[in-house]
Amino acid sequence: MTNAERSPEKTHYICQTYVETKAGRNGQTSLKIAKQFEYSTASEAQNRAEREALSEDCAGADAYMVSEDPNSGEVGEPSFLVRLGNVPEFDDF
Repeated sequence: MTNAERSPEKTHYICQTYVETKAGRNGQTSLKIAKQFEYSTASEAQNRAEREALSEDCAGADAYMVSEDPNSGEVGEPSFLVRLGNVPEFDDF
């Protein structure tokens, strides 16, 4: 067995922020990803999301983790650590 075959899943800890945008003439509001940061621990991602959510121009922020299979590059579904403010529904994610 080679090292590549033994590679454990890699976990990514992400903080993602959102801003509100108005689309079209009807002025319907939608969310758009503004910033995305990756951290080495869950607490770092969560702390950043909490700080970003306090920002005046931030509609909302998520901190989540995803697992990646380094062999296939496949990424699993997010597991949310915290969701603050106006964030998209999970199905929209």
